[in-house]
Amino acid sequence: MTTATTAALPFVSVIMPHYQDLGGLEIGLAALDAQTYPKDRFEIVIGDNNSPAGLAAVEAVVRGRARIVVITEKGAGPARNGAVAASRGDVLAFIDSDCVAEPQWLEEGVKALDRFDLVGGRVRVLVSDPERMTPAEAFERVFAFDFKTYIEKKGFTGAGNMFCRRPLFDRVGAFGVGLSEDVDWSRRAVATGARLGYVPAAAIGHPARVTWEQLSGKWRRINAETFGLMAGQRSQRSRWLVRNLLMPLSAVAHTPKVLTSPELNTVGQRLSAIGMLYRLRLWRLWDALTLLRATRAAERP
Repeated sequence: MTTATTAALPFVSVIMPHYQDLGGLEIGLAALDAQTYPKDRFEIVIGDNNSPAGLAAVEAVVRGRARIVVITEKGAGPARNGAVAASRGDVLAFIDSDCVAEPQWLEEGVKALDRFDLVGGRVRVLVSDPERMTPAEAFERVFAFDFKTYIEKKGFTGAGNMFCRRPLFDRVGAFGVGLSEDVDWSRRAVATGARLGYVPAAAIGHPARVTWEQLSGKWRRINAETFGLMAGQRSQRSRWLVRNLLMPLSAVAHTPKVLTSPELNTVGQRLSAIGMLYRLRLWRLWDALTLLRATRAAERP
């Protein structure tokens, strides 16, 4: 690639929220070091959520490879907002700090903005040992981070692998707080006329949750954020409740997906994933009812 060609490429700001995961941050930054996109045409801006380890510890991992902005308001949304405000790119590329961008990630994501206004890429679920997966890992290999379905059937992309131009972000506004901020932001963008597209070549890897505690913690947060999207909308809240009441039946409907998934290698892995599927769907129903009871109690005079 000639100097003139490189100079014609848009300057990209990689936006990375971070909280107290120094090991994951090192892995994520190392992957960004290996991008095929010219290094002088992108910057990395980390929105650190005031990690307890302290700014000096984060700086020791970063080693000058990125700019760090400390954001005291908790949540990935505020961390992303703060990093965007401190960035200078024409294109914004969002990735989580524990994700591993494949070498062509930036190049393919930026290229796709010639066809779409808002781009989401493929997310591969990473496990430490594919032959010895925990039940949580086996479940996530089948069900987690299905960006193709999110984008093509549900009309949103996750902010862990997302590209847009700065004018679109400015028009849509900041990520929200206390709700599924990427779902909310994507739908606000699409409502302005933005063309949303799935680009599998803009691929990253995301570590699987390993334990039940990690998996249920993830879904506790997602349940609360999804419920937050419907705050004050009683008809939407009723639909949300019905959907959660159907969770046990959805486990039955999704069992064939586990049995046929190419992401699992053995009968034992498939059985452990099915066990986790039923356990999690029943737990999600219980958690949804708990959320609804707490909200109704708070609304009583």
